[in-house]
Amino acid sequence: MLINMYASLMVLLLLFSDCSKQQKNPDTEKKEEKKQTFDNPLVRVALADPTVIHADDGWFYVYATAGNVPIWKSKDLVDWRQAGNAFTDDTRPHFVEDGAVWAPEINYIDGKYVLYYAMSTWGGEWKAGIGVAVSDSPLGPFQDLGKMFDSQSIGVKNSIDQAYMEDGGKKYLIWGSFNGIYIIELSDDGLSIKPGAAKKQLVGSAYEGSYVYKKGKYYYYFGSTGTCCEGAKSTYHVVYGRSESLFGPYVNKRGESLLDNHFETLIDNNSRFVGNGHNSQIVQDDAGNDWMLYHGFELASSPGQWDRFLMMSQIKWDEEGWPYVEGGSPQMGAPKPVFEK
Repeated sequence: MLINMYASLMVLLLLFSDCSKQQKNPDTEKKEEKKQTFDNPLVRVALADPTVIHADDGWFYVYATAGNVPIWKSKDLVDWRQAGNAFTDDTRPHFVEDGAVWAPEINYIDGKYVLYYAMSTWGGEWKAGIGVAVSDSPLGPFQDLGKMFDSQSIGVKNSIDQAYMEDGGKKYLIWGSFNGIYIIELSDDGLSIKPGAAKKQLVGSAYEGSYVYKKGKYYYYFGSTGTCCEGAKSTYHVVYGRSESLFGPYVNKRGESLLDNHFETLIDNNSRFVGNGHNSQIVQDDAGNDWMLYHGFELASSPGQWDRFLMMSQIKWDEEGWPYVEGGSPQMGAPKPVFEK
């Protein structure tokens, strides 16, 4: 009798144990689900004008406009930690009097980490220029090589917001603000303007924070338009067009020219985030998804003029090859990038 009761009890315990294994705790399910998603902003610290690189050590590094150019690092583009600064008070560039370092642009060129940067004073359209620094490590120290050119020498007012591009075995720099966006060929090492190179205007006067991305047969121009730095009143947003040539003409979906300031909107404002713009390079994850970092103001944080937080969106492509973002603005609870290692 006792043996039968013991056997029955063991069967019940085994059944209960099996059922409990099959039934997940709702809180556990939520935690597991949350691990597969991310929320904007990624970092609630001022990290404006982000530029990103996947370094040879396996880390992603972001550089941003602030002080001595802060550097943050991440393994998955979502969870970021402070990693240092590109410059110190002693090594920070100074070729523009009373100027600040803006809009860094990081690239890996011929075995060196090359950091292009803009230098200007607020509103100093003819007191602006672009310089370059190099390092053997994404964390620096970066050796400043000084000015590549300034607004007066290149003949382009407000020469800021540079972006690097390689195409057809040649190196180019794209730059400019609300006085036109230009492109010029660089030297073989990418550290200076190629002797005799002539600048060419790419798009009109509605843009800054430029970036050109090649996908398939098209070159996609991404830029930002609107007001960048008015806190909750900022109207900045990411726009785009495309061309079958690096040098244009870039057009919108209706065939209208970006030289005439026609464009398509990629990332607009919403009830939670405004001033979303100055995107980074596009990064592709292990599943082939494309991701874009940019900055934005979070309205719930009562932002000040410079409180531009790090944001991210997945860039998708429609059947005709035009880029888009789900919902057309920054998301919450979006699927994370896929990185298997």
